[in-house]
Amino acid sequence: MNKTRLIAGSLALLFAATACGSGSYDATPVPVKPTPAPAKPGTPPVQDCDNPLQSYAPDPAGLPVPGGTMPAESTMAKIKSHGRLVAGVSADSLNLGSRNPLTGEIEGFDIDMIKAVAKAIFGDETKVELRVISSPQRLPVLAARRQPGAVDIVARNMTINCARWKEIAFSAEYYRSGQKLLVRNDMKAESLAELSGQKVCTPAGSTSYDNMVKANPEIIPVTADTDTGCLVLFQQGKVVGISGDDTVLAGDAAQDPYARVTKALKISDEPYGLGINKDQVDFVRFVNGVLAQMKADGRWKASYDKWLLPNLKVPGVPPVPVYGRVEE
Repeated sequence: MNKTRLIAGSLALLFAATACGSGSYDATPVPVKPTPAPAKPGTPPVQDCDNPLQSYAPDPAGLPVPGGTMPAESTMAKIKSHGRLVAGVSADSLNLGSRNPLTGEIEGFDIDMIKAVAKAIFGDETKVELRVISSPQRLPVLAARRQPGAVDIVARNMTINCARWKEIAFSAEYYRSGQKLLVRNDMKAESLAELSGQKVCTPAGSTSYDNMVKANPEIIPVTADTDTGCLVLFQQGKVVGISGDDTVLAGDAAQDPYARVTKALKISDEPYGLGINKDQVDFVRFVNGVLAQMKADGRWKASYDKWLLPNLKVPGVPPVPVYGRVEE
């Protein structure tokens, strides 16, 4: 086997070892989800979801002042009293949230968003506790609040959609990704439509699963709890490809010189939002103020240029926030 191939495989396994909840990477096919029975009519929700990107506007009193006094009894004041911002993140999504094998630090574009929120609360971006979570854990750790395992915020390439708004709250969109396909360099396939009857991996508990099965119901879907879990299966030859966010696939390709992201158009838009407990609207408004500052003062672009531009090869433009959501 080529020495470069061995190194790439070793890196993927190293990242898998650092991730939480990765489990065993058996290529066990996951059955296609059955079509659910029509829901019974119920009471219409107070807040409709015609536009899932609609979040709560920043506090009209003004944007956050790093390290300033937080309103009494606010979520931010409680976080400040605990001495740290607890965030659920990935440790194996290269350039988004991954553990640096040399320093042991978790770093990336998503992590920069968390550091900015911490700096706005404490005046110090290091006042964070990064808890590594898998894709399926993103919603439960937010719903748990201050119970064991709970977090204040989640930054783990999470797509904003109406179904998730029923369980958690989202910040304004901070990045727009899209679902694509990664295959071996020697494969001629460019799209999911060409992989009928073959195994393709996608992260469990993600929108990527539903998008992939919808794009081609004849694919044999395989899941892993982490992004590196899919990469390991791919490098072991247990799946022929990986379908997921272009940001994640670009990181996978950077780790494996025998893999490529196909030129096919993306099959979905994946707007990323920071996840927050549904009852903490004041914190959502605060975080939206932080994101607005980052987009305006150049910190967003600096982070994008450092982490994502080298692999995506496309100049980054911060998404325009959509406000107007009202409290239920």
